[in-house]
Amino acid sequence: MARARSDSPLLFEIVEKPDFSFETKAMADGLWPVAGMDEAGRGPLAGPVVAAAVVLDPANIPEGLDDSKRLSHLQREALFLRILGSAQAVSMASISAEGIDGSNILKASLEAMRRALVGLSVRPKLALADGRDVPPGLPCDGRALIKGDQRSQSIAAASIVAKVMRDRMMCGCGSYHDRYGFEVHMGYATARHRTAIEAHGPVARLHRVSFAPFRLGGAEVTEEESFAELD
Repeated sequence: MARARSDSPLLFEIVEKPDFSFETKAMADGLWPVAGMDEAGRGPLAGPVVAAAVVLDPANIPEGLDDSKRLSHLQREALFLRILGSAQAVSMASISAEGIDGSNILKASLEAMRRALVGLSVRPKLALADGRDVPPGLPCDGRALIKGDQRSQSIAAASIVAKVMRDRMMCGCGSYHDRYGFEVHMGYATARHRTAIEAHGPVARLHRVSFAPFRLGGAEVTEEESFAELD
């Protein structure tokens, strides 16, 4: 007789950690190198969307790789350096706010990932992309993994690289446009950021004028998207 399944809630939530199983399977199928791809900055009102592509060294994978949103700032910074020091190849690319306004955030994110992949110093035979979509125009086979940054260590590494690089770019914007606090909210729709926009207006070529609250056409940002990548 089959044992009845308990409907009691788990005492502790089981948090899955990314592993190297997708990459190992690809290697067994003759598909190596494998690159992980991810982006940072889909939801903000300002700044670029930044993507990264990473080919890890199977013999030297940094410990602690995870979805960048589940890591602290200090953890991301430390892992960023370990990834750069151990990976077989790392590449980054970005699409500006103007580029996002000229198409849409999904197309811009996918194009940034494609550019990052093309920029790798080694040519992968398989690219694993976080999300539901494979970027068009890849020079190799591609596979999309929903919540890939929580399943694949290669994608997790890419998510960390993209997040750290974008945060550094926004901190630079904050030092130049000191009335907006970009170094604090990274361009997301916080109360401080919205107040600064109301007081000083948008920054040309930095704010995404196709996003709410600018309402000049294009997709609006939901609250969930706006705060998805903030610590």
